[in-house]
Amino acid sequence: MRELLGPWNSFYAMIGSSAAALTGLMFVVITLVGSTRRPSTEAGISTFSTPTVFHFCGVLFTCAVMSAPLRSLPPVAVLLGVAGIAGLVYVVRVALRTSVLDTYRPDAEDWTWHVLLPAAAYVLLLAGALALRPAGTPALYAPAVAVTLLVFVGIHNAWDVVTFIAIGDGAGDAPEGAPGRID
Repeated sequence: MRELLGPWNSFYAMIGSSAAALTGLMFVVITLVGSTRRPSTEAGISTFSTPTVFHFCGVLFTCAVMSAPLRSLPPVAVLLGVAGIAGLVYVVRVALRTSVLDTYRPDAEDWTWHVLLPAAAYVLLLAGALALRPAGTPALYAPAVAVTLLVFVGIHNAWDVVTFIAIGDGAGDAPEGAPGRID
């Protein structure tokens, strides 16, 4: 088992550390902005801000699983599979919340970065889990691509939030639920 996952330790340490740091930064930004913006809706938080933290935590969990000193592949495959399924369920929930927003109409970019790309990452994670035992080493690339994609999705989505805060209307009058708005 160590010979299979050992070469990936540096990769998962780097990606996991990045996800943990970015999660912390999201908390700082939301806390700082929360004191300067007017109160907002739960729908906006659930749709555009919370998923970024969820994806970073999914990356952190996957990196922890891939770095844990487990003695065989089946527990790794099960944990990755559960993470993939949980991520897909969460993305479906985000898609449903996005589709019923009545104060903001999401555009193609919103659907791509908040639904399609995260769903693709969680499908890859699940596929890697399912292929881990029969395929061995080649299957390890699927979770690696999945966590890398989720980090970039999180960075993009966090950047949208920060950009809106920096150059937004200044009065906090963006539509409730808008992606660049801290809701």
